[in-house]
Order: sequence, then structure tokens, then C-alpha cells
Amino acid sequence: MKRFVFAAVLVAFAAAGLISKNAVMANAAEAPTPTPPANSVPTPSPTKTPIQNVDDPTEVIKIDTDEVTLDVRVVDRNGRPINGLKQNDFTVLEDGQPQEITSFGQQEVPTNYGLVLDNSGSLRQQLDKVIEAGKVFVSNNRPSDETLVIRFVGRDKIEIVQNFTANKQDLNDALDNLYVEGGQTAIRDAVYLAVENIDDYERSQKAEDRKRRALVLVTDGEDRNSYYNDKQLLDLLRESEVQIFVIGFLDDLAKDGGFISKSPRDKAKAFLDGLASETGGKAYYPANASELPGIAQQISSELRTQYKLSYTPSNNKHDGTTRSIKVQVTDGPGGVHRVPITRNTRIAGAAPTATAPGK
Repeated sequence: MKRFVFAAVLVAFAAAGLISKNAVMANAAEAPTPTPPANSVPTPSPTKTPIQNVDDPTEVIKIDTDEVTLDVRVVDRNGRPINGLKQNDFTVLEDGQPQEITSFGQQEVPTNYGLVLDNSGSLRQQLDKVIEAGKVFVSNNRPSDETLVIRFVGRDKIEIVQNFTANKQDLNDALDNLYVEGGQTAIRDAVYLAVENIDDYERSQKAEDRKRRALVLVTDGEDRNSYYNDKQLLDLLRESEVQIFVIGFLDDLAKDGGFISKSPRDKAKAFLDGLASETGGKAYYPANASELPGIAQQISSELRTQYKLSYTPSNNKHDGTTRSIKVQVTDGPGGVHRVPITRNTRIAGAAPTATAPGK
């Protein structure tokens, strides 16, 4: 099993000359510069560079398309999934303008997802249950699903312990090898790098082989030492189609805040809720670790009971602006309210260019 260790993000980017003006945090000059381990591999830069398949060194082919695809969960007021809806039950608005739905379906589709697991000291008591929950996810994988396992502590300890694979034994072995260690937790960095990795892996696949993308984050939500800030992470999430499901252990965080500031617990919850809502995922806050297997089962089910719909934007400008997305669903019989959950923005990036192999 291959193991790759991400180096300290700030040092690696600076050495490679890849930190752009927009990617530098306002307080980066004050942040301590970590010393990279001797056997480190530089962390991917914020500039998106396709990852090559180690078994096939040909370059990635980028597909030029304007189509926007949404994974939509529909639930009732009690959070129970609603199945069996038709295309005419849905309306899509972009910047308030109705869009024509070009494809629609509810089917069980393959998923590429990452398990991003906090291995800092604050999760020591929950580690066994975290591993057990991870194995529940793996056990629910379909033959075409592929999973990535990442453990993280500080920004110099973000490690891919198992790259994307459909092999359940390899995934379970990776989970069994997780361990807790000390360090200043860097949640934003771990999520940022995981989303980049998921996106890059998806782009390396043929168009017909592309799958739904998701990330499952297990953490206490308290970020102490990330290089990336909220804006940088939010910008990446708006460009991505990765849904984030969060399992947060907040009980050990302080409840009391300052005169004008939120408590550590409230800050952590707001951050984790934001990750889930921005990407159309969901956040869970178990009262104890024994609830983890059940939550894992529920998330696995939700990943496969979603509607997938696509539209070609009526505003086809590639101007880098953020476009708002709103999905509406008609009420059910008897006025039963149906609540659609999906990502609420996208970035209309520059027009993509096709890259041929070997160019």
C-alpha cells in the first residue's frame, strides 16, 4: 500500500514559487513556518494541475462543456428522504432565472468519495469508533465505488494512507493503521487538499467513467493551524462538485464565548455546518461515539438516494463570477413540504481548453 505524506503547505508552495498573490492569507507573514519532514512530498499547489496516473503517464484530457450537474437530496420536514419524484416536480433557477433541465434521474450511481479523519489528540477516545464507522462506509461500497482515506493532524501531518481504490481489504487495512498523535489541528487544509485530490482524480477519468463525488469529514471542528483561510476554501468548494458530509464531535469544546465572540463550540459548529450547506451535504453531531456506525449507514444510504439533474446555463459567459443556484420542488399530496438540498453556488470560470495526450 502506498503512503504519501503531504509536506508543510506554506514551505512547499514558497519553495516551488507557486503561491499567487490571491492565495496568500492576510496573516500569513505572522504564521510560523513549519519544518518539512525529510521524506515529505510537496503538497499540491492552489493552482490546479492535473494529477497523472502513475500507471499511465499520458496527460489528462479536459472536456469542454458548460453543463452544470447537481446532486439533489429531497427530504420532508423530519429529514426523511423522498423518492419517486419526476422531472416536472423540479425547477432550477440560476441568479433567479429559470433554467431548462436537460437530464434527470434518480438512480444508484457509483461514487468516488474521501474519508478525511481527524487523528489529533482530541479524538483519542473516539478513534476506535471512527475506524468502525469507516468500515461501515467501506462495507456499503458498490463494486464501482472508489474510496480515498486521509488522516490529518497539523498542516505538516496530512497523509493519504490509501489512495482511491475499490479494494475493500486495502481500505480496511488503511483504517486499521490509523493512530492518534499530537499537533495543532488543520481542518481547512485537510479538506482543501482532499477536495483537490478528489477533483483531480475525477478529471483523470474518461468522461463516461466519471462518478458522483463526496467527502466524509470526521473531526471535532476546532481548527488551530491551517494555512488556508475560509475564503480560499469557500472559493474551491464553489468550483467543485464535491458534497461534504460532516460528523462532528463538539462536546469537549468550551461552550462559553467572550463578550463579542462566539464560544469555541459555536465557532466549530458554524464552520462545519457551512461546509455541509455550501456543498449540499449534511452535518451530524453524535452525542457519543456509539452512534457513529448508524450515522455512517445513513450517509451511505443518502449518497445513493439522490436525484441527479443537469442544465446548460442560459447565461453562458465565462467571466469568473459566482452564480447563485436554487432548486425548488413542488409540495406533495396534502401540502406535504418537500425540501431540496444541493449546492447553492457555482463559479462561471474561464472557458476550458482541450488538452490532448502527450501535448
